[in-house]
Amino acid sequence: MVFNTTSAEVLDRSLAQSTHFGLFKQLSYACIAVVLAAIVGYFGYESLLKYSKVFLWIGVVFLIMVFVPGIGQQINGAHRWMRFMGISFQPSEFVKYLIPLFYIEQITKRNEPLRLKSFLILLATAAIPIGLILIEPDNGTVAIIIAGLVVLFVLTRIRWVYWALPLLVLAIIGGLAASQMKHVPDRIRVYLHPESDLRGKGHQPYQAKIAAGSGQLWGKGLGESLQKLDYLPEARSDYIAAIYAEEFGYVGILALLFLYMLIGYLGFYMASCCRDMRGFYVTAVFTFLLCFQAFLNLGVVSGLLPSKGTNLPFFSQGGSSLFANFMTVAVILNIAHRSGKKYVTKKWSK
Repeated sequence: MVFNTTSAEVLDRSLAQSTHFGLFKQLSYACIAVVLAAIVGYFGYESLLKYSKVFLWIGVVFLIMVFVPGIGQQINGAHRWMRFMGISFQPSEFVKYLIPLFYIEQITKRNEPLRLKSFLILLATAAIPIGLILIEPDNGTVAIIIAGLVVLFVLTRIRWVYWALPLLVLAIIGGLAASQMKHVPDRIRVYLHPESDLRGKGHQPYQAKIAAGSGQLWGKGLGESLQKLDYLPEARSDYIAAIYAEEFGYVGILALLFLYMLIGYLGFYMASCCRDMRGFYVTAVFTFLLCFQAFLNLGVVSGLLPSKGTNLPFFSQGGSSLFANFMTVAVILNIAHRSGKKYVTKKWSK
């Protein structure tokens, strides 16, 4: 699908590059991702937890560097990328997994219940990278990180008055403040009726609906999409599922949903089999983050959610997201492998 969409973009815009450029680029990303996953799997999740604070502060430095002229790249008005040795790199893709690792490491090394002061210090540390991502701006990634933290708050049994009540108050205040802004009603109107602003914010969601709807039950067939011919922007990344739906139809989308549901089922099953609480927390939250990203992307493509610019894991074009997702799966498999060895050793020792 990456070759399908990128080659169409090259032909439609008469770009001075090969139609196979996007394919080879994504394949090279995949090879690098396999190497990175193997390295992470070799060192194991315990090493990641041990040095999670160091990795997080390195991530913060990278998040700051995306705003430095000559290093950071501004694309579509957003400062989300930095260029290193000719390779574009998106630090937030890795930081959204480092923050949960940092939280788990800090919460599990304590021998006493977490006090409010310690919890606030922990949140203040996590708020630094979250704030940097927010001003890039990358609201979708911030939403993913906050959702992951909420899952961890529940799993680690943090008192709800520490986080749920403040979160509710902030949501109410934010909702009231947003209702007083002039552009908010327009955004809501475009979200509900994208056809009312076809030359602006409503263009992408409207074209995505055309793509998905025209696929009908069985789709038009591989390579037969019309929307990929520059009608639907970002067809190779954020909206690649719309092109997939156009070519493979409702049946194809059901198959894709089944694969993500399978990832979720297997991940949570592995978490339930963990003999180590730290491994349980990491496996559960990493599985949730992968599935939640897929939900956000498919929700945007279907018109269920407003556009947030979230990649579809393992499917959209992009190196940083592919690296981070491969490494995430490597961590989950490493935990499952170690839990299995502990279980077998304990069983036979009896």
